[in-house]
Amino acid sequence: MKGIIFPARGEVTCASLPDPVAGNGEVVIAVKSSGLCHTDFEVLKANYGTSAFPVVPGHEYAGVVADVGPGVTGFAVGDRVVVDPNLECGTCRACLRGWAHLCDSLGAYGVTENGGFAEFSRVKASALHRIGDMDFSIAALCEPMGCVLNGLDAVRSPITDNALIFGAGPMGLLLAMALSARNVPDIVFTDIDDTRLELAASFGFNFVTSGSSQLAALHHGVDLVVDATGVPAVAGNLVNYMANGAKGLFFGVCPSDARIEMSPFEVFRRQLTFAGSHSLNHNIPQALETIAAFGPDISRVVSHRMPLEDVSNILLSSPPKGSLKIQATIS
Repeated sequence: MKGIIFPARGEVTCASLPDPVAGNGEVVIAVKSSGLCHTDFEVLKANYGTSAFPVVPGHEYAGVVADVGPGVTGFAVGDRVVVDPNLECGTCRACLRGWAHLCDSLGAYGVTENGGFAEFSRVKASALHRIGDMDFSIAALCEPMGCVLNGLDAVRSPITDNALIFGAGPMGLLLAMALSARNVPDIVFTDIDDTRLELAASFGFNFVTSGSSQLAALHHGVDLVVDATGVPAVAGNLVNYMANGAKGLFFGVCPSDARIEMSPFEVFRRQLTFAGSHSLNHNIPQALETIAAFGPDISRVVSHRMPLEDVSNILLSSPPKGSLKIQATIS
């Protein structure tokens, strides 16, 4: 089969690889759509978890069951499925509390095991979820949507009248869609890229220009403020827009050595709550429901669909300017 492989740290190639064989409790899926994520670049640099080399990257993928191993029930060749990539130990403190995404030895397809940037992928049958007739490209958004839902669960509140999202990239847009599905009435974006703000508006969301008087007017006036940029200066500025009793979510991936300043007295006096959010927590079924509820227009979050060779070239350089979600399309 053809696939992208990271032979070692900082190395990428698109090569012919051995076809995987389904073992006990496993299936092989023919991958149809596989999304590119910031995490893939971190895996390449050995900056994410226990990155393993050589490894086939890609953890946002959907396809068709091509082979079923011994002991597998409930799936058959031809089933259309999406993969939940996380692999937890099941015995550590976090796992026993139901926090698989915080497992002490968390692994994942595309990180510690071969993932979805290949024509075929071997996975545990327990990692699969049926997608019905959902388009593969849309189904491949389930993993990032699962991350979004996990983040929103971390800042769940009985009263959220408005939300402000810094960053109108693909994850920011998915956050807004999930908030809309949870009936948050007023969702506002801000970004330094006017094209992305126009895209957010085309989905029906409000926006204010970065540095504008309209943004300044939201000072201490928002129930939920989210950083979806991963820019430390933005993350450190959330508190300025949080209303008394509000929630702040660090969703973007800031550099690991970044630091921000915060007044503990202000957090105390205004009863503010901050949360981080990492990965998804076996919530693909909820992600499927959220995506289906929003409808097929969600496909516009995907700006580029391309062959594996082109994704390999991007991993060696950087995403195209103005891109949103990039996916490999595999026939």
